[in-house]
Amino acid sequence: MSENRQQDTSVQAVTPRRRLLTAAALVPLLAGAGASAACAGTPRRTGPHHPDRDQPDHQDGPHRIGHPDPLRPAPTKAADWSDVLKALGLPGSMVRDEYLHARAPRNDLHVVSYDVKVTSGLALGSHVAFVRYEDGSTLAMGDLTVTEGELQKVSDTLQARGIAQTALHKHLLAHSPDVWWIHVHAHGHDAVAIARGVRAALDRTGTPPVKPGRPPAKPPLDLDTRQLDATLGTKGSNDGGLYKAVFHRRETVIDDGMLMPRGLGASTAFNFQPLGGGKAAINGDFVMVAEEVQKVLKALRRGGISLVELHNHGLTEEPRLFFTHFWAVGDAVELAKALRSALDVTNVVPGGGGGGGDA
Repeated sequence: MSENRQQDTSVQAVTPRRRLLTAAALVPLLAGAGASAACAGTPRRTGPHHPDRDQPDHQDGPHRIGHPDPLRPAPTKAADWSDVLKALGLPGSMVRDEYLHARAPRNDLHVVSYDVKVTSGLALGSHVAFVRYEDGSTLAMGDLTVTEGELQKVSDTLQARGIAQTALHKHLLAHSPDVWWIHVHAHGHDAVAIARGVRAALDRTGTPPVKPGRPPAKPPLDLDTRQLDATLGTKGSNDGGLYKAVFHRRETVIDDGMLMPRGLGASTAFNFQPLGGGKAAINGDFVMVAEEVQKVLKALRRGGISLVELHNHGLTEEPRLFFTHFWAVGDAVELAKALRSALDVTNVVPGGGGGGGDA
């Protein structure tokens, strides 16, 4: 990793916030920091996949001021989350023994955008992840899909339960009925109470029950998945009849003194909904640092992909992350080429087709 940093300094672009952190480290008397040194951020590297550095180093990366030793996730098993799943009323799955992930598809909604019937997998699903930390506390974060009529009731319920709303935004352009997405965030030592709060918010929506059991069927994909894999530089997956590809930020991400598991809250996700004849509707989002935002937006528009939203998902993460949702309909491989051109200006590593791309 250190050798790669020396080779890649010509493409490093340090954000103003990182300059401030570095300045504080170089002037300890003014910062009142004694002789401690600040951690420098990982140099930005372009391209979605490089075999010699596919494993990000959680020892490296920026630390927030006041949090020189971030809390680290504690390994857990599915059995450790049984009470949480019971309170959620949802089935869940483990991601790399690092965190629990649970989904609640909005199969009750019949949403149309630009004459495309949007499936729950493409854009209409709530989800939440739970991470246990070494001090015994739990972090929960996720995204709730709500209709406009449900929005205020859900917001009031979240606030009453002490669950923060960190983003309120759209994933789709013109669509009917109107749907909104709320990013949620909670941290505390009572994981079950957090789960009950999320459940209470879901109960203010028309989200149908999700019964545990076998995973949903995977209909054959009417897409050239080999060509999509080759174009995007990763192995996608069949996620309930959609082609899905996920990429994770290489940097260590720290949120309010907590080290984030790889990919959680810091993923780029592409969803392709087959429309027949090799065509697809695509939706998803890019995760970016500030220096990458304009490059990504320009690359998407050059490829004929519509921009939906530019926003943050969190409030306190370092490095500061931005997300843009997109939409397009057309030849799936050509759209993948346009996505790849935008992907190449971000500092990501392939994350496969699943696991952690939702949050």
